Amino acid sequence: MTGPFDEELVKVLPDAVKFICHNGAGYDSIDIGACTERGIRVSSTPRTNIHATADATMLLMLGALRRIMIPLQAVRQGVWQGKTQAGHDPTGRVLGILGMGGIGTEVAKRARAFGMHIQYHNRTPLPESESEGPKYVGLEELLKTSDVLSLNIPLSSATQHIIAKPQLEMMKDGVVIVNTSRGRIIDENALVDALESGKVYSAGLDVFEEEPKIHPGLLNNQNRDMEVLALENLEEALQNNKLKTPVVEQEV
Repeated sequence: MTGPFDEELVKVLPDAVKFICHNGAGYDSIDIGACTERGIRVSSTPRTNIHATADATMLLMLGALRRIMIPLQAVRQGVWQGKTQAGHDPTGRVLGILGMGGIGTEVAKRARAFGMHIQYHNRTPLPESESEGPKYVGLEELLKTSDVLSLNIPLSSATQHIIAKPQLEMMKDGVVIVNTSRGRIIDENALVDALESGKVYSAGLDVFEEEPKIHPGLLNNQNRDMEVLALENLEEALQNNKLKTPVVEQEV
């Protein structure tokens, strides 16, 4: 069954129902208080989707860094040279993981292979043996210093809209955001505004705030930006009469 197991539904379940065995790690769709009041015990399936979700996070992260949807859509429309722009390499970038549980830890392992510098925030720091090296920072520092932000936290009253306009304004210009947790972790209206302004370079989203409805601003956003390295070469030429990355044939 899909949809919420809310109080209204739980109240009309027959007395014979004593257990709800939920097929998923997150169970925010089930009103646990209402179940407890009825004497219904609830189970979930923790840690079963850790590797699959970590893989999906990396897929979305790499795609968002490269803005892969722009050339992909162009090719599907029969346009060979469309509005494709140079993307970003993951190597050397700071990955901030919000929620260093099982999935966050696996994301860190994978991101390390791409040469990323990893930091994380939890309510409490993990023992170093469990975090496997990433640096623990406060939430504000995580938001202010990460080039890529991966959201890997469960949805609760405390985490709903934990990423909203004030948090987005703290972030670096051109930040990349990846969300594979729950859609309501992010205020989508604020995210759309940040994408349109360029504050957020791109977003890799596996979940949405009002599923199955998707915010039209997310569907229509084209992620405009400048090609940074070309501008750096131009600046170097004007200021120092040389190029930062000359062609091979002209390297001295």
